[in-house]
Amino acid sequence: MAISSPGIGSGLDITSLVSQLVAAEGATTANRLSQKETEYLADISAFGLLKSSLSSFQSTVSGLKGLSDFQQRAATSSDSSIFSATAFSTADISSYDIEVVQLSQAQKLISKDGYFATSTDTVGAGTLKFTQDSSSFTVTVGATDTVEDVRDAINSATGNSGVRAAILVVDDGAGGTESKLVFSATTTGLDNAITVEADEDGNSQYNDAGDIDATGLSRLINANIEESVTALDGKIKVDSQLVTSSSNDFSSVLNGVTITAKSVGSGETLTVAEDKASVTSKINAFISSYNTLVETFTSLSSYDADTEIAGALLGDSVLRSVESSIRQHITSPVSGLSSTFSTLAELGITTDDDGKLVLDQTELDEVLESNFDDLGTFFTATNGLSTKLDSLIEGYVNTTGIINSRTDGLQTSVDGIQEQREALDRRLGSLESRLLKQFGALDALVNSLQNQSSFLTQQLANLPGAFNPSK
Repeated sequence: MAISSPGIGSGLDITSLVSQLVAAEGATTANRLSQKETEYLADISAFGLLKSSLSSFQSTVSGLKGLSDFQQRAATSSDSSIFSATAFSTADISSYDIEVVQLSQAQKLISKDGYFATSTDTVGAGTLKFTQDSSSFTVTVGATDTVEDVRDAINSATGNSGVRAAILVVDDGAGGTESKLVFSATTTGLDNAITVEADEDGNSQYNDAGDIDATGLSRLINANIEESVTALDGKIKVDSQLVTSSSNDFSSVLNGVTITAKSVGSGETLTVAEDKASVTSKINAFISSYNTLVETFTSLSSYDADTEIAGALLGDSVLRSVESSIRQHITSPVSGLSSTFSTLAELGITTDDDGKLVLDQTELDEVLESNFDDLGTFFTATNGLSTKLDSLIEGYVNTTGIINSRTDGLQTSVDGIQEQREALDRRLGSLESRLLKQFGALDALVNSLQNQSSFLTQQLANLPGAFNPSK
């Protein structure tokens, strides 16, 4: 490979000179491309913020589209230590006398005294069968299996219907201890009471004559174990009418209401009423979400004359269209409704000088008191405010909407900037090669001229009569 050292003949730093010329040639275009890319990326970010704000507002609006959102019921207990209650939109508005008669209880069974000295005692071979209501499962016990093995087999049994086994170490009455196997129902109620049977002789018959000798597995059948905790159903009285449940929850006695018993007690009252607080909270969330959207509109379209800083979408037609359409839906009457109301202003919701919504709570409270159901119709009807707003916003934020279209166009422009950069790099690379070639030729010419000058100087100095200061 030839060794090249541009400028050695002329003394010029040709490499640096060419680099500076190439940089100067490309600077204007590179700066223009960077500026355009920055603008495109800023617009993409701005449209992303706009879409996010619209989607957030749409989410709030969607929570006000169903009539059930405005028909919430509040269930109030006169003493929450006796019972609590929850109500759904289908609940009837009324009040009821409540008495908690009995709390539900899960059954516990325990092996009798003297059966197992330690948890490592063997139990006896065979099959144990556990039944709760119509569900059952079996556990196979080997001849060398201990109390601990039986416990573990029960707890890990496939199809275990709701029985947990544990070992209890207690005093044996003679100064020592003994181990007892405990079976606990995992759910309350009489239906979940445990029946334990054994098949010791392998004839697939449980608790027959060969299985009830109080030895081996038969020590764990119902006839030979004690009930330490009795299974109980929960019982309450609603307006003096008795209701029973396997748990402490009563969900079928009153339409749309679940009562949960906490402790035995009488003389209490359940009140089911319209949940005005819930509706007020939803409306306040709607107002807050809309006002946040307005702040986004303002930020993206603002201009500060003092700093001369403009919002990213100042003057943008898409932003103007979105803002105008939503404001129009918010402030215009909603037509075609059976509701008493047609505008937000009639609900006590007005617009301030900044375009934000302001709530007059007193006026809204009056509406909730006198026209609770009509309020829901105003928002949720087919032509209601929430329905129309949700449809409008969906047209802007879905994948085929105008915001995505603009963002895709901007991204295409960003991609185009990169292509232009690559073209600029190719052009500048070609320019650099050409300049190096040209300066190389110039360098060679200068070097040749310098050599000729030196030669001529020497020849002239050697001519007869030539002045030679060294002589």
